[in-house]
Amino acid sequence: MVTGLQKGINHGNNNDNDLDELKGILNQATLGNNTVIITNVNDAWAKPHSTFDLFLESFRSGNQTRRFLKHLVVLAWDQKAYVRCLELHLHCYIIKTHDGMDYSSEAHFMAPDYLNIVWRKIDFLRMILELGYSFVFTDTDIMWFRDPFMHFHKDVDIQIACDTYNGNPFDLKNLPNSGFKYVKSNKKTIEFYKFWYNSRMAYPGLHDQDVFNMIKFNQTIKDIGLEIRFLDTAYFGGFCEPSNDLNKVCTMHANCCFGLKNMVHDLGVMLSDWQKYIKLLTNKTTMDECKTCWTTAQRCRYMFFHLFG
Repeated sequence: MVTGLQKGINHGNNNDNDLDELKGILNQATLGNNTVIITNVNDAWAKPHSTFDLFLESFRSGNQTRRFLKHLVVLAWDQKAYVRCLELHLHCYIIKTHDGMDYSSEAHFMAPDYLNIVWRKIDFLRMILELGYSFVFTDTDIMWFRDPFMHFHKDVDIQIACDTYNGNPFDLKNLPNSGFKYVKSNKKTIEFYKFWYNSRMAYPGLHDQDVFNMIKFNQTIKDIGLEIRFLDTAYFGGFCEPSNDLNKVCTMHANCCFGLKNMVHDLGVMLSDWQKYIKLLTNKTTMDECKTCWTTAQRCRYMFFHLFG
């Protein structure tokens, strides 16, 4: 049975009907206060036993995270990913493109198709903000283990995860990771997303995260009045800087990892570790014992240190 919305946005050529359809699925998925959770997939990531399967399983295995699935909107970059999403999930949405590019295969880091996707994504998220919806954007290679909302500040425009975190949530010297962020819909964030997207022209060949890192000190950000908070890796960790305490972790990201096979392997190990942790808690193992259940990233860690060590 097909449960997701059947039509998509023709990127860059939106009409009123397209926007009504998008509003419909956002309205169905809202958490309240017009907030939704958003991820995106292509065929390579949506295939059976790839990242999308692990991503969804993390919600089902997490501590009170299953409920967030009904608020998750999955953006598909190609027809195969869309069909696969419809088999597994309620809110699936296809972004139709007319640039002649095929986005179904693995988008290798910094390759032209990768850059096209990340910048189209930024522009699409800007449109969602303009429709009045706040969002948590999450890459599909992020495992959700606990409710992240309890760690968000109420009065911050953008809250973003980090590859490395220096302990000060408001210090712009933190190294952000744009794969996980909570963005409120307001005039400031809309203006920022426009500035972020347009800044790609000033930094050709860079992806959205690197451009974010470049422009976060820009006077335009100060003029907009944008408030940015960086999220603590103790709660929002990744392979770059793990959240080492399973009693605290909310999300874990397969950042600092190269190659889809390596990523899927280590995400599977991570999910298995979490499930073992939950079983220990069920068996009333002490919290201190459970802190030691985390396995170090294997293939991703090897790749990271081989290339940058």
